[in-house]
Amino acid sequence: MKLSKFKFELDSNKIALHPTENRDESKLMVLNRAKRTIEHRLFKDVLDYFDDKDVMVFNNTKVFPARLYGNKEKTGAEIEVFLLRELNREQRLWDVLVDPARKIRIGNKLYFGDDDLLVAEVIDNTTSRGRTLRFLFDGPYDEFKKTLYELGETPLPKFINRPVQPEDKDRYQTIFAKHEGAVAAPTAGLHFSRELLKRLEIKGVNFTYLTLHVGLGNFRSVDVEDLTKHKMDSEQIWITEEACKVVNGAKLMKKNVCAVGTTVMRTMESSVSTQGFLYPFEGWTNKFIFPPYEFSVANSMITNFHLPYSTLLMMVAAFGGYDFVMEAYHNALKEDYRFGTYGDAMLIL
Repeated sequence: MKLSKFKFELDSNKIALHPTENRDESKLMVLNRAKRTIEHRLFKDVLDYFDDKDVMVFNNTKVFPARLYGNKEKTGAEIEVFLLRELNREQRLWDVLVDPARKIRIGNKLYFGDDDLLVAEVIDNTTSRGRTLRFLFDGPYDEFKKTLYELGETPLPKFINRPVQPEDKDRYQTIFAKHEGAVAAPTAGLHFSRELLKRLEIKGVNFTYLTLHVGLGNFRSVDVEDLTKHKMDSEQIWITEEACKVVNGAKLMKKNVCAVGTTVMRTMESSVSTQGFLYPFEGWTNKFIFPPYEFSVANSMITNFHLPYSTLLMMVAAFGGYDFVMEAYHNALKEDYRFGTYGDAMLIL
């Protein structure tokens, strides 16, 4: 499959800049692969498509305030620092991206906050924009982390072209977020409200959770026409015994297993037996799913409307069928669906 197959015209006004007022009231497009039908509903109507003993699998990663603005020593030039992950707790070492990168060299010091509350020293170059920073902070670890996060802001993706607002802290996070480590939200999960989860629970739907710490690779553009040559960034995943028990039990009973989001789908497909059963895993995945691909675990999925050429769209096309999904996308453009992180949702049955 070629990259050019995932091109479509998307005006910037189709990209949602804000979430809907209520989480569960975005639009929901329902694709039925067997009947090849498309329905237009509201997200809370997802309730109508699941029954007793069906399973929904969620990603319970938690986004941290990863974007910081600091100043370079001597020149005072403003630098954006994007925290990717903590490398060493004791030494306060972090893997980061800096922008503009050409001015930031090993040995440079960066200052953050009023009165230079936090100082960091560049100790290594990792990629063209990647650096390793050591934060210089006298005080206990918890105090350092609190200071760092107070200075950081919600890491909205760049295509949400507006300043971060206080509501983003809550809305760019699922209500079941638990394990901190993501720099982007698992967006399909953002549509679930407490009320909707309660109503699903009353209907007998079971929930289980796994963790994938979403990285910036989700937004990285594919720059090769031949998709077999694209390399995904690695992301850290955890699949517990408990999650395996719930998912495999549903499969044995021929119940629905719904992957809530591309991150859940990718995590499950990274740790599956030849018989299609999930097994526990803790480690890293760089699995890249694009058509044609035979899925082993989930038989339905919930996902957002993704941007042209994105690896997320490729996975959805692999699951829903390329022609059917692209037809649905053209339909979505006509029907004014909202695209991107804060946009509307799709359920593929």
